[in-house]
Formats: sequence, structure tokens, C-alpha cells
Amino acid sequence: MSLPSVDIHYGDNLDVMVGMSDSSFDLIYVDPPFNTGKAQQRQSIRVVQDTEGDRVGFQDKKYRTLKLGSMSYADVFDDYLSFLEPRFLEAYRMLKPEGSFFVHIDYREVHYVKVLLDLIFGRQCFMNEIIWAYDYGARSKSKWSTKHDTILWYAKTPDRYTFNYEEVDRIPYMAPGLVGREKASRGKAPTDVWWHTIVPTNSKERTGYPTQKPFGVLKRLVLAHSKPEDRALDFFAGSGTLGDVCAYCGRHSVLIDNSKAAVSVMWKRLRKYNPSLKGIAEEDLDPVHLDTDPGEVDGDSPERHAGDQGRLF
Repeated sequence: MSLPSVDIHYGDNLDVMVGMSDSSFDLIYVDPPFNTGKAQQRQSIRVVQDTEGDRVGFQDKKYRTLKLGSMSYADVFDDYLSFLEPRFLEAYRMLKPEGSFFVHIDYREVHYVKVLLDLIFGRQCFMNEIIWAYDYGARSKSKWSTKHDTILWYAKTPDRYTFNYEEVDRIPYMAPGLVGREKASRGKAPTDVWWHTIVPTNSKERTGYPTQKPFGVLKRLVLAHSKPEDRALDFFAGSGTLGDVCAYCGRHSVLIDNSKAAVSVMWKRLRKYNPSLKGIAEEDLDPVHLDTDPGEVDGDSPERHAGDQGRLF
């Protein structure tokens, strides 16, 4: 198997995609801005031991906080679907006949996005609504706390697509005593509801990018819906998690983002795979985010690796 290629593009994703070939990707995953109406921001810091520091850590040792910079973007669109539609049409064009398209979205827009995708792909091509549930953060006292995202899966050809059942990880039985020792030890196949923590502040995989998604969630998608040496695309690439997962799993990837901060984080995160960089020169990347070790963001250990994925159920 050849070494996986990672291509990083800086620029408007629509401008980049129109120059790409038809039927050139086996899997497309996107995590577009959620149209929350807010500015998404994440502060990147490093902590160093200091007896006069502002933080107390393990064994009551004190640490001083060094602010390295912040990453943010405006998550507000006057006409969200008009923004997404031409990009989704390009995705449909570039997807191979047996390919799958995944859109990661939240509760505010998922119903509108599904209607749009039904029009582009056809309702018969809708395969699953995957719920990624997490139990982290504050609780509402006025309504049920929102602790999930939705991933919509569309197959370009509904009777011919990749689904590698044997590659799907097993999860524990909730009542193992009811199924016998052998079945309990083997575990069961997951459903369309996946439990996985968000990327924690002390995680080795954390990059500090505002909307970074967990390695483990995308690893399940990539292993189930692609084969070794297949090509995957993420045109809202953000922190580059899809590229990290694909390289780890032996798939090729193309990543697009119009944020210099995002491209800088991706370049830093993925340079162990010798990625290509298009649309910007390396010397023009954001030095603040290049100087930030992904493993040291928010005081984490610098010893990070691609397999730090938490528990997925």
C-alpha cells in the first residue's frame, strides 16, 4: 500500500472544488459552520511551572499561563441554505457512484439541510441519521439540555455503496449478564446513536481549534465507509481531523478551508504525513498557530498521537 497523501488547500471551498474532477472521491465528510449566530472562538495557551503561577495542578504545583493566541470565525449566515447548496451540488458531482456523503450538523439546521440533500441526492439515497451524543458542559434549567449533533448519511447509489461491517468496532452490552459470556466478551455492533466525549481540554489530540471533532467518531466513519487507498474530501476542514484519521487508516485525503488559522493548524498537525500545501506558501502561514504544539494547547502533554480517541459506544 502506498503512503497516504494529504492535500491541504487554502481558499474558498467552492472556488477550489469547481476545478476538481467528476467522480473523484469515495467519501466526503463535512462539518460546516452550524449557523449559531455567534462568533466561535478558542484561546490557545501554554502552561509552565511557576511558584507564583495562576493555576494549581497535580500535587498542588503552581503553573503560569502563557496566552499564545486565539482562533475564531463568525458563525452566522443570512441565507444558510443558499450558502450550502452550490457546495453540496459540487460534492455530489465529485462523489463516485458507490461513494457516501456525510454532513455533520446541529439541531438548529438539520431539518432544513436534510430537505436540501433530499432534493440533490434524492430521498431514496438517504441512508441514516447518526446521532453523536456527548455528556459534557453546563445543564439548562429551562429545557432539556442539548447534548448531541447529527450526521446525515447519503449514498450516491442507494443499492451500491461501501459499508464494511467487519471493520466496525464493537461496543459493550448494557446488560452483559443477559446475553452470555461469549457474546458479552465479543460485544455488539453499534446503532445509529454513538456516545463519545467531545475533545477534552486535557486530550492529547486537542489542537485548540474551536470546532474540532473527535478522532474516534471520524475513525468509525472512515473504516466503515471506505477502503484502503480510497480518497476522502472535507471542504470545511477546520482542524484537519478527517485528514489525520485518513492518514492513520491508509486513506488519501483532500482538505479545504478558507481560514489561515485552520490551515496553519492542519499543517502543524499533519506535517508528519508530508502534506502538500496549495493556495498559500508555508512562510505565509500563521506563526502563532505554527508555534503552538497541538499537544500543549490548554496545558496538555506534548506527547500526542493519532490514536487518542476516547471511548466510543
